[in-house]
Amino acid sequence: MHRMGLPLERLPDDALLAGLMAGDPEVAVAFVRRFQRRVFGVAVAVVGDVQLAEDVAQQTFERACRHAQVYDSRRGSVPTWLAAIAHNLAIDMVRARHSTPVDPEDLIALLDAVTDTPERHAIADEESAELRSAVAELPREQARALVMAGIYGMTARQVAETEGVPLGTAKTRIRTAMGKLRTALAPGREVGHG
Repeated sequence: MHRMGLPLERLPDDALLAGLMAGDPEVAVAFVRRFQRRVFGVAVAVVGDVQLAEDVAQQTFERACRHAQVYDSRRGSVPTWLAAIAHNLAIDMVRARHSTPVDPEDLIALLDAVTDTPERHAIADEESAELRSAVAELPREQARALVMAGIYGMTARQVAETEGVPLGTAKTRIRTAMGKLRTALAPGREVGHG
């Protein structure tokens, strides 16, 4: 089937999303096929379980279909929007199951492996490289706190308990890491300065 003179698989992301909003079943299939690997990758990176990740991916596409009208291209691309939905749903699922302590040694391995996770595909390659580089430049304790809060969805209190530090210290580490990332990734920033 063709839309806008193009086969479905060549339609821009925004056009596929518009077709999804219109309820076109062929466009819905093309939309899912285009983004299923990325969405599943984000989900499995957060929940760490293939079956749960499949549930998260399905919920992500259902939510995207129901809420496609709220998508705002000024806030990010369609893939980024879907990755955010998947990430949030995955964190909710992890929290709903129960909080399990994270071994600090596992976090070190996760930080080292962050350059080649499925979640990396949720961000454009150039942005992904920039983000990985910025995280790698953070002091280890700030990077760990950021990963625990951002990827595992842990609260500052949970980070403090896991790291054996006061709550204020955990909050400061997370806040400082986020500030450094914002500065490092700010639009218009000259490469090599930060």
